[in-house]
Amino acid sequence: MNFFNVEKEIKSIKDQLHNSFDVVDRVLNLKDISVGFIYLKSFTDNLIFSTAIYQPISSYEGKLDFDVIKKLVQANDIKEIKKEEIVDNILKGGVVILTNNSNKILSVDIQKFNARAPSEPPTTPVIQGPREGFTEDIKTNIGLLRKRFYSADLVLKNLTVGKRTQTQIIIAYLDSVVDKRIVKEIEKKLKKIDIDGVVDSYYLIPFLIDRPNSLFKQVGNTEKPDIVCAKLLEGRVAIMVDNTPMVLTVPFVLLEELQNTNDYYTNYIYSTLLRFVRLIGSLFAILGPGIYIALQLFHYNILPLKYLITIADSTQQIPFTPFIEILFISLLFQILYEVSLRLPSYLGLATSIVGALILGDTGVKAGLISPPAVIVVAIAKIALYTIPEQSAQITVLQFIFLLIGASVGLLGIIGGSIYFIGYLNSIENYRTPYLAPFSPFILRDNKDGIVKVSLTSMKERPLSFETNNKRRQK
Repeated sequence: MNFFNVEKEIKSIKDQLHNSFDVVDRVLNLKDISVGFIYLKSFTDNLIFSTAIYQPISSYEGKLDFDVIKKLVQANDIKEIKKEEIVDNILKGGVVILTNNSNKILSVDIQKFNARAPSEPPTTPVIQGPREGFTEDIKTNIGLLRKRFYSADLVLKNLTVGKRTQTQIIIAYLDSVVDKRIVKEIEKKLKKIDIDGVVDSYYLIPFLIDRPNSLFKQVGNTEKPDIVCAKLLEGRVAIMVDNTPMVLTVPFVLLEELQNTNDYYTNYIYSTLLRFVRLIGSLFAILGPGIYIALQLFHYNILPLKYLITIADSTQQIPFTPFIEILFISLLFQILYEVSLRLPSYLGLATSIVGALILGDTGVKAGLISPPAVIVVAIAKIALYTIPEQSAQITVLQFIFLLIGASVGLLGIIGGSIYFIGYLNSIENYRTPYLAPFSPFILRDNKDGIVKVSLTSMKERPLSFETNNKRRQK
C-alpha cells in the first residue's frame, strides 16, 4: 500500500494552485506520524482551524493514525475525499488533511465569508409584510427559505455550473405539488451549460428559456423569500445561485408584473384598484408619446378645437419637427435617468432636480421644446415605473411606438399593438402560456388576475401551471 509523502504532496497541491499567496500549508511532525494541512486563508476560518483542528491533533498524547485524527477534529462537515478532489475542496473553503501512514484524505469544511445580514431589498420595498431579503450567501438564502417551510416536502437539489467559477446552484421545489417534468427539464438545461463562469443568476436566463433573443422577460426574479415561498406553493420552481441575492422562478407569466408584494398584505379591493392603475400606467408609458405624435402629425382633425389651438400656439415657434422634439425630450429624460443611477445619491438627486426643472423650464422658455410635449413625455416616463421590473422592456417599446406613430400614425400603432399581442400569445415556457390566464382564458385563475379576490376564495392552485396537487385549502 502506497502512503503519502506529506511534503511532496503539499508541494504538488500548491503547484496546482499556482503557489497563490493565500495558500497556507502546515506540517505537524510528531514522533510516529507527519500530518499535513493545506487550505486558503482568504476564506477559511483561521480561528476554527486552530481551535478545532490543529490544537486537538497536536496536543493528543496517544498513538495517532487517520481514524483517530478523524475523531479528534471538532467540526460538523467532515468527509473523506479522493486525491483528484483535493484542489476542488480547498477552493471551496475546506482544510485538507494528509498523513504519512495512510492513503486516505480528510477534508473539513470551515468556510468563512463576510456575508451581509438579510435586509429589506431596495428593489421591492413593502409597507406591510416581511422585510427580509436574500443575500449573496447561498447558505443564508437556503436558511431564509427553510424557515418558511417546516416541512420535508421542500426539496433542494444541488448543481455546479461554470468551468472556472464552479458556482453552486440550488433548484428548490415542493415535491408533492410541482410537476416533475418541469424539474427534469430545468435540470437538463442547467447540466448542458458549458460556460467559463456564472457570476450572477442572470447568466442562466438565456439557457433556461426557449427564446433567448426575445425582448420580453420570460423568467421571474425576486430578492424576497416570501415571494419565492408563494410561487413554490403555486407549483413553480426556484433557482438559487451563489453570490447573488436574485432568485429565479419558472414558469413565468406576464401577469406577475402587474402583481406586487403589497397586494397580498392589504385589502384585496384596494389591490385590484392598484392593478388597474399599473395596467393603465404601463399602457400610457408604451403608447402615450407615440399616440401624441400621431395625433399631432396625422390626425389633428380629431382633437378638440381648444386643445388643438393650445398645441398650435405652443409649437409654432419650435424650430424642430414634432417627431424630433419628442425624441429629443425622451432622450433627455433617459440621459438624466442613467446619470442619476450612476452618480452618488446626493449628487443624483441634485442632477435630477437641475435636469428636470431647470433644463426643462429653460428649454420651454427658449422655444426649443413645447409644454405639451414635455408633459406627455414626463407622464410616460413616470408611468413607466408603475411596473419597475419591466422598465427596460417598456422603454424599448416606447421608442418603437414613437417611431411607428411618427411614420404611420394611429393605424400603425394599432397594427403594432396587434402584432406584439400576437407575439406574446405565441410564447410558452415550461408548458405555460405567457398571457395566461387571459389567453387562454381561465376563469378560476382570474381570481388573482387584474381583479383580486379574497384569499378565502382562492381554494385551488392556478390551472395555468402544470401541478400534481390542485387543491391548496379546504
